[in-house]
Amino acid sequence: MFDAIRSKYRSWKTYQETVSELSRLSNRELSDIGIGRGDIPFVARKTR
Repeated sequence: MFDAIRSKYRSWKTYQETVSELSRLSNRELSDIGIGRGDIPFVARKTR
């Protein structure tokens, strides 16, 4: 049970960190890597 909770927490934490890091990039930097600002949540979900 605790392993499942720990796993969910780690996934959530990874998602939050990814969103935070990508949000700090400029629109130009995001464009250079092929991501639009509106795509950040989708891209972050794939990192879980």
